[in-house]
Amino acid sequence: MFVRTCRSSCNAWPNNTFITQVCSTRTHESLIRSFASTTSRSKRQEVEAEEKRQVSPRLGPSAPRSSYPSSVEARQKRDSDREFLISVLESSATKRDARGYLQTFGSPAALTSAGQKKPSNIGILGVPASVAGRPAFVQGTEKEIPVKRNEAPHVAVVKLRAPQEWDDVLLEGVAKTLTRLRDLGLLSVIVLDCDDIKPNQASSWHETVAKQTDRLLRAIGQHGFPAAEVVDSGIWKSTENPQIPSSAPSNPLYVGFGKAFTTPLANGHILVVPPRAYSDASLQYSKADANDIVIALTTFFAGLQFGRQYSDYRELAEKVSDGQPFRSALVDRVIVIDPLGGIPSHRQGHGTQVFINLEDEFKNIQDALYEKTQPTSAGTKDAGVSARATVHLENLRLAKSTLALLPSNASVVMTSPAEAANINVSKRDDLEAKPDGFAGEVKTRTWRNPLIHNLLTDRPIYSSSLPIGRIKPTHQDEEIALSRMPTTTLAKRGLPVTIFPDPRVNRWQPPQPGVPRLRLTDTCIDLPRLVHLINDSFGRKLDVEHYLDRLKDSLAGIIIAGEYEGGAILTWETPFGLDEETAYREGRLVPYLDKFAVLRKSQGAGGVADIVFNAMVRDAFPEGVCWRSRKDNPVNKWYFERSRGVLKLPESNWAMFWTTPEAALNDHMMRDYEDVCRNIASSWADTTKPAD
Repeated sequence: MFVRTCRSSCNAWPNNTFITQVCSTRTHESLIRSFASTTSRSKRQEVEAEEKRQVSPRLGPSAPRSSYPSSVEARQKRDSDREFLISVLESSATKRDARGYLQTFGSPAALTSAGQKKPSNIGILGVPASVAGRPAFVQGTEKEIPVKRNEAPHVAVVKLRAPQEWDDVLLEGVAKTLTRLRDLGLLSVIVLDCDDIKPNQASSWHETVAKQTDRLLRAIGQHGFPAAEVVDSGIWKSTENPQIPSSAPSNPLYVGFGKAFTTPLANGHILVVPPRAYSDASLQYSKADANDIVIALTTFFAGLQFGRQYSDYRELAEKVSDGQPFRSALVDRVIVIDPLGGIPSHRQGHGTQVFINLEDEFKNIQDALYEKTQPTSAGTKDAGVSARATVHLENLRLAKSTLALLPSNASVVMTSPAEAANINVSKRDDLEAKPDGFAGEVKTRTWRNPLIHNLLTDRPIYSSSLPIGRIKPTHQDEEIALSRMPTTTLAKRGLPVTIFPDPRVNRWQPPQPGVPRLRLTDTCIDLPRLVHLINDSFGRKLDVEHYLDRLKDSLAGIIIAGEYEGGAILTWETPFGLDEETAYREGRLVPYLDKFAVLRKSQGAGGVADIVFNAMVRDAFPEGVCWRSRKDNPVNKWYFERSRGVLKLPESNWAMFWTTPEAALNDHMMRDYEDVCRNIASSWADTTKPAD
C-alpha cells in the first residue's frame, strides 16, 4: 500500500530514515565548558577588582557589597547561570557551528603564533584538548588557522532605539543578554537613540539622554564585572570632506579620539555612547543621528577611517601592514534593538522577514517599505503605518551601509527588546496587537534568545525557506497568531541570485513543443563551473555528455547563487508513456527539480541553500515543484521541513517530495509525479554507487 505523508506541521521524517543534524552532547559539552571557563575568569577578575569599583561619571554605579553574597544573591546567580546554560543548549548548534564559534571567539592564549597547540591538556576557551580535538562536521581537509597575538577584540555595535519607552524589566533583560554576549566573547558598543520623544514629555532631549544613559549603566552593572563605561568624547563632527572608501556612505561624523574606545574595550568593558558629537568648528557638543554614529564606529573599527584618527600620516603608515587597514576591533555583528522589531515581510500574512540577502532582496524590500510611506491613490495616508515604515526603512539602509564596510561573514540582527531580553508576558498584550504591528508586542510563546542563538550558530532562529505554516502559531485570530511569531531579522551582504530565463521578464510556463528553449551549453551559463558545483556538492563525477543529452529538450531553467556557490537545475518532464505534444496539450508536463547543489565549503553556513530554495519556490516555480531523494539521504529532514508532502515510493530507494499545494488531492497529478520520479535516468559517471 502507498503511504502518503502530507505536511501540515513539522513532524519527524517517517520511519526515522533521516540523520538528524542536531547539536550532539559533545558539542554542548564544548560550549558549556567554554562558558564555564570564561565565567571563572570573570569571577576572578571581579574579586580582584571589587575594592576598586567606585561610582564615577564614567563607570556604571554599583551598590556596596558585603564580603560574602547573601543567600538571595547566590540563588539569583545560580538561576541566572542556569538560564544562560539553557539558552546555550537551546541554540541547536551543530558540531560545525561549535567549531566555527570556537575558532572565531576562542582565546588565542592557548595557541602559539604558528597556530600549533601548546603542550597542555587545555584547549580553546578552557575546553580540554580531548573535546576540542574531536572531529568537526566539516567536509574535506581542515586547515590550521593561525591565531595572531594581541588580536583585536570582537565587537558588536548595538543601537537601542527609544529606550525611554522601555520599562525596567525590558531594559534589565536586554542588559543581561548583552553581558551574556560578553561572556561568550562579543563586547558591545551601545549607541543610544532617544529621538522619539513624545510632545507631552516633560524632560528635554538632553535630560532624556542623561537619564537613559544612567539607567543602562545601572542595568549592566547588575550583571558582573567589568562595568559599563560611557564614551562621550569620542564622536566628532566635521564639515570637511571625509577620507573614506567609495563603498562607504558619506558621513559627517567620525571617531576623533580612538583611544576612548579601544582602551576600555581592551579591558573588557561594555561601552555606552550617547547620541551627541563634538563639533570641530563650534567646539561644542550637539545632537547627532544615532545611525550616523553606528556607521562612524563601524568605519573606525574596520580600519577604513583613513587619516582622521591619527596625528600624522606617518602614524597611519605604521598602522597599515601589507596594504591592509589596521582594525582596532573586529565587528562581527551590528545589532538593532527596536520596539518595532525586524523588517516586516512584504508578503501579506508572513510577519517579519527572517533572513535578508541584501545583494538580491534590498531593492524590493526598500521599494515596498517606501510605498507605505507615501499617500494612497485616494490621497490619504495612515500616519502610524507611515511612521513605522520610515523606521524600518532607516534600519534597512543602516544594515546595507554597515555591511558594505565589513567582511562578508558579518551580519546585522534586528530584533525587539522583548525578544532580546527573552521575556514572556501575559496574553493580555494580545489585545493590544495591531493589524500591521509586526513587532513590539512581546510573545506568549517561548523562543530561543535570537542574539545568543545567532552568535553560536550564525543563523536565524529558524530557516527562511521554511513554509510559514511551519512557524506561525495556531490561533483563530490571524492578528494574534502573527503577534506571537518571532520578530527578528538577520541580514547579510549575501549573494546575487541569477535565474535563467528571468521570471521577472517572462513567467516560467510549460514550453510548447518545437519552440527553442534554454540549453546548458548556452553562453549565459558557465558549464565548467556548473559541472564543478555538481561534482563538489554530490561528491561524485557527473557524466556530462549523458546529462546534456538528457536535458536538451526538457530544461526549464537554472538558478545560480553567487559565483556558482549554489544552484538548482529545473526541468519540465513528460510522464512515462506520453509524448511531449500530448503532455503539453493536456497540461501534464511535470515541474521537476533535477539537481540541487551547494559547494561543500558553503554547506550549512551562509544560508546558500535557503537562498537557492527560496528563489525556486518563490520565483521559478511558485505553483509547485517535485523532486526525489534517496530514502537514506541525510538531507531528507531538510527537504521534509520545506515540502508540502512526501511519499516513499514502494519497491524503490526513492522518496518523492513536492511543494504543490493541491498535489495530495489530485490523483492524476500524484501519478504523474511518481512516474517521473521513478523513471528519471541517472547521469553519473560512476554507475556502481546508488543514484542521487
